[in-house]
Amino acid sequence: MEFYLKNKHYALIFLSFSIFYNCKNEEKTPIEPTQEKVVYQMYQPSEMAGFMNAMYAYNQQLKAQIVAGETPNSMPLDLLKLHSAEMTDGKSRTKNWQSFVNVFIESQEAIADTLSNTDLKERFNTAITNCLNCHKTECTGPIPKIKKLLIQ
Repeated sequence: MEFYLKNKHYALIFLSFSIFYNCKNEEKTPIEPTQEKVVYQMYQPSEMAGFMNAMYAYNQQLKAQIVAGETPNSMPLDLLKLHSAEMTDGKSRTKNWQSFVNVFIESQEAIADTLSNTDLKERFNTAITNCLNCHKTECTGPIPKIKKLLIQ
């Protein structure tokens, strides 16, 4: 029994010493997580996407004018850019697109035609409908946005 008690004391002394030694103010080097540098790419719209956004903004103004009872008398956009503007990557001018573009240009220019006998609201909605018809086959994303241009 004496041997057991003696060894028990040694064990307690050893345990206390090891706890004291391990709890000393050791300077541990903090482990910092490695961080990968995230590089963001800014979206750069194509020339065509920029032109389409400009046409949308212009048509919003036209709609506001028509609803207010004003008659637009000029077309400030060069719609022929539709034939030459650089397309979004992966897109091209298909035969289908080609068939729509000239019809759209004519209908868009007809809005500012002061000699037309057709109702202004009808001419505007025809141009917007031509936008929608093309976008149903070529680039469907902006359809909900374009539909908002229609004058009810």
